Amino acid sequence: MSRVVKLQFADFVIDSDSRLLTRAQQPVHLSRKAFDALLLLLDRRPNAVGKEELHDRLWPGTFVVDANLSVTMAEVRRALGDDPQEPRFIRTVHRVGYAFLAEAREAAGSRTDASPPRAWLVWNERVLRLEDGENLVGREPSCPVWLDEAGVSRRHARLSVEGTGGATLEDLGSKNGTWLNERRLDGPAVLRDGDRLQLGPVALAFRTSTASSATKTVRLARGKRR
Repeated sequence: MSRVVKLQFADFVIDSDSRLLTRAQQPVHLSRKAFDALLLLLDRRPNAVGKEELHDRLWPGTFVVDANLSVTMAEVRRALGDDPQEPRFIRTVHRVGYAFLAEAREAAGSRTDASPPRAWLVWNERVLRLEDGENLVGREPSCPVWLDEAGVSRRHARLSVEGTGGATLEDLGSKNGTWLNERRLDGPAVLRDGDRLQLGPVALAFRTSTASSATKTVRLARGKRR
């Protein structure tokens, strides 16, 4: 889903922007695939999502057996404290798939209609929004930029965004280091649009709307001269 989703159900809140699930304001750990599965079920509630679509969304281009999906849904249920025999949240639709059955509503502070960010990170096909000011990056679920990957430290790096869209990156003593354009950081570094970042095994790209706007302005100006 491309839109920002921030929903509350029971005492849980799920935020697609920060990719964080909380219960009573405490982070609840979910793997990347379990988080995506829960988000998809919430988006389609109360309709069922078929196993084939779940397979395609969670393991695109890869053949996996149904057992993989069962394990993923079991992880979601454990995180929610849900009993498959007497479900409160996740209903098994036999021979079809799964459905989210509880009531969910837009959470306070939802940014569904928020303006585009000044800066963001691209990780595979995911866009990780960066807020103005300090953004902690790491494997700890409470980090605003959560990278749930082995080899990423719990609090790996700090990425600070200025009001103009400029940004600086600083390693926080991580075990596997923070790299900028193939150079390991030994202090704060200024980021530019298109820079390549490496945090442990995770490769990301830094993007900023400031550079995109400047490029668009130049192109428009050139067009007017023709």
